[in-house]
Amino acid sequence: MQPKDLPKRVAQLIEQSERVLATSSQYKSNYVDSGAMAGLRASSLSFIGMTFGTNHSYYSEFNSATEGSAEHNAKKAHAILQSIQTEIEGGWIFTVKRLVAAEIFSDFLEMAEHLLEQGYKDPAAVMIGSVLEENLRHLCTINDIDVEIEKDEKLIPKKADRLNSDLAKVEIYTKLDQKSVTAWLDLRNNAAHGKYDEYSKEQVGLMLQGVTEFLARMSR
Repeated sequence: MQPKDLPKRVAQLIEQSERVLATSSQYKSNYVDSGAMAGLRASSLSFIGMTFGTNHSYYSEFNSATEGSAEHNAKKAHAILQSIQTEIEGGWIFTVKRLVAAEIFSDFLEMAEHLLEQGYKDPAAVMIGSVLEENLRHLCTINDIDVEIEKDEKLIPKKADRLNSDLAKVEIYTKLDQKSVTAWLDLRNNAAHGKYDEYSKEQVGLMLQGVTEFLARMSR
C-alpha cells in the first residue's frame, strides 16, 4: 500500500466501524453484530500491522479493545481508528518511520566504519552502498514515488540508478547530490562484482563520509 492510499483506507475502516456501531440499535442491546465486529477487527488489525507494525501501541490497544462484541468494544475501535486518521493526516507516521529508519541506517554505517578500520574495504563498500540504496527507496516511498515498475506483466523493484534519477527529477535533492549518489553506487557495484582494484580504501572512506552526511540531510 502506497502512503497516498492510507487516508482513504483508514476512512473506509472508520465508516465500517460506524456501520458496526449502528447494529446495536437493531438488536436493542449493548452488543453489536458479532460477525460485523469480527470483520472490522480483522481488517483493522491487518491495516494497523502493515502501517505501524505489530509492536506499535495502536496494534496492541486495538487488539485488546476489540476482543468482544459489546457496544463499548466497537466504540473503542472507532475511537482508535479516528486517532490513527488524525496521525496519518498530520503526517506524523512518516516522521516516526523516518526516525526509525535513520537509526537503522546509522547502525549499519557504524558497522561499515568498523570494517573499514580493520582493513576490509570491500565488504564496507558493499554495506555502505546497500544502506544508500535502501535509503533511496525509503525517500521514494515517503514522497509518493513508485519503487517498482511493470515488466512482462510483473512488478519488479526499480534499480538504484532509476530511484536516484526519479528523486532528483522532482527535486527531493539537487543534481549535485544525484551525481554524488551515482558515484557512490558505481563504487558499490565495483565492490559487489569483485572489481576490487578499481577503488581504494581512501575512496571508500570518502564514500562513508559522504553517504553519512547525505543521509543526515535527507532525514531532517
